[in-house]
Amino acid sequence: MSKLQNKLGIIVGGLLLAILMASMDNTIVATAMGTVVGEMGGLDKFVWVTTAYMVAEMACMPIFGKLSDMYGRKRFFIFGIIMFMIGSALCGMAMSIVQLSLFRAVQGVGAGAMVSIAFTILFDVVSPTDRGKMMGAFGAVFGLSSVIGPLLGGYITDHLNWSWIFYINLPLGFIALLMIALFYKETQTHSKQTIDWAGSILLVGAVVCCIFGLELGGKTYAWSSPQIVGLFSGFVVLTILLIVVEKKAVEPIISFRLFRSRLYTTSNLVAMLSGAAYMTAAIFIPIYVQGVLGGSASNSGLTLLPMMIGSVVTATLGGILMTKLQYRTIMMGTLVLLLTGLVLLSQITADSSRLLITIIMILIGLGIGASFSVLSSSVLHSFPMAQRGAASSTLNFNRSLGMSLGITIFGIVQSHSMLSKLTQSLGAGNTAVPSELNLNDPHALLIPAFRESLDPQLLNTVTLGLSSSIGTTFAWSLIPAALALIAAFLMTKDKMDPAAEGEGYAAAH
Repeated sequence: MSKLQNKLGIIVGGLLLAILMASMDNTIVATAMGTVVGEMGGLDKFVWVTTAYMVAEMACMPIFGKLSDMYGRKRFFIFGIIMFMIGSALCGMAMSIVQLSLFRAVQGVGAGAMVSIAFTILFDVVSPTDRGKMMGAFGAVFGLSSVIGPLLGGYITDHLNWSWIFYINLPLGFIALLMIALFYKETQTHSKQTIDWAGSILLVGAVVCCIFGLELGGKTYAWSSPQIVGLFSGFVVLTILLIVVEKKAVEPIISFRLFRSRLYTTSNLVAMLSGAAYMTAAIFIPIYVQGVLGGSASNSGLTLLPMMIGSVVTATLGGILMTKLQYRTIMMGTLVLLLTGLVLLSQITADSSRLLITIIMILIGLGIGASFSVLSSSVLHSFPMAQRGAASSTLNFNRSLGMSLGITIFGIVQSHSMLSKLTQSLGAGNTAVPSELNLNDPHALLIPAFRESLDPQLLNTVTLGLSSSIGTTFAWSLIPAALALIAAFLMTKDKMDPAAEGEGYAAAH
């Protein structure tokens, strides 16, 4: 029995390591981008470095989730690790921003396979009695990665070279590869089925149009420009075609039949809406601490530490409580904390204390943590093994989409609010604002040298405008948080049933 437990521990370790790499690479690049742009140039293209990874990962999640249902988990999970390692090696050797962006897309393909399949493998190999604890550990890794990424990225860039933020994935990926390749033996038999190529192409096209439209709108191109209108029009047309094609496909990449389950539908809604609200805090709290309170930009990752601690606590606790409490009870309880934290954040001013911000961040971390573990289980509830890959990958896709929409939409809200407040304070035309201060980019105020170059009175005015605009943004983020709470209320009264799950587990093993 101990041998079996050791083998299972190695498999779970490999899955956790893969999840950590994939989720950490969403954030580790951020702190190194200043150095990368300084060496390579291409300031106008640096947004593609993040966008290429995100688009490739999101587009591939449903595809690999479905393929794993059809042809087996192991081969596609290993393929994902290998692609991620190849992309990482190429990123470290990139000679231009364009090359780096292309290689980040290769990384994203690998991450899409790893993230979409890891949770499904976990359900396949872990007994129902231990599943809650394991889900808690996976949720904790998601919370941990949001802090480790920026900290590790900053440290490596300062003490080694930015290339090593990618090279570090090679030994980690090799260890994860060995763990899964040598110890994970797939027990389920899979029958070959027709691949839904049309659905796959339409899905990728729709995601690309949506994300690029959101990323470029209001920055590179005006929202009313032909480029942005064309991208959003393409997104609408491709989405409609995707729905039509998927309803007729024998084995659709995105099965709309899954959404007949109320628990599955509401779980996806909670993930998308809470993800959008959470990312508002994750993005703008560090900006507030550095831009308003004057914290150091070099330790930006540390400002999120209280939030990470809170998310790890409820991710772990939520996983443990799934067999005792209904999914909806856990989610409603934690989402109330998220909503409370955002209400308090909407009231912050330039005079708010660090202690208050820390307490609020802990509340928000406690409010979001359970969603990483509980929802990953609730979406798989009552689905047979043959559908779990598609179910899990669709949840991760919707969570990522919600986070992306949150970052973009609330970024627009903040920049417009700040511009409006500074226009009122400084007079029409903003003639007193230095030309190098881009009011659409609050990150400029995080640079100590730039802050010191401003006239003290102007700095105070701009700081007050930044503080007020961030408070306004948090007030708007209450909308998705409240909708997530309503969606949680509409979840069914199911909870994880180890006895019922055990029958399916025993049959498969």
